[in-house]
Amino acid sequence: MLCTPLIDLVLLAVTVIDLRGGAEASVVHGIAAIYIAVSVVYGHSMIKWADVRFAHRFAEGPAPVNPKVYGKEHASRERQGWYKHLLAWAIGCVILYGMILMVNAESRTSGLSQLIRTWSLVLGIDFLVSFTYTFWPRRHKDTAA
Repeated sequence: MLCTPLIDLVLLAVTVIDLRGGAEASVVHGIAAIYIAVSVVYGHSMIKWADVRFAHRFAEGPAPVNPKVYGKEHASRERQGWYKHLLAWAIGCVILYGMILMVNAESRTSGLSQLIRTWSLVLGIDFLVSFTYTFWPRRHKDTAA
């Protein structure tokens, strides 16, 4: 877990070196930006999630607990998930726009611009899905029926 920020910095440095060397900004560069943003926002919780499952599978640790939530609690979790997505999107867009400005050639960065538009669309869809639960909460399925 301690090496995760180091990996992010190495990935960012390699991406910058490649772009400064004259490479056309491709989807691969964009995925690097997305990876860094997602790693910053979700990294701790993803590693914690994986550690619990690994410990259960290989070290006789306790089974992972995944409680089902309904109603307001579920709606709140969905909104919190969207806020995290929004933060990752914002960080990613800063990195992507930084790459676009650094390259300073629209013909070489059109893929990055398209990636920003696509991610923005995904963020919008995620917003609609996540906030729908605020108005129409998930209900507990009656198992007796």
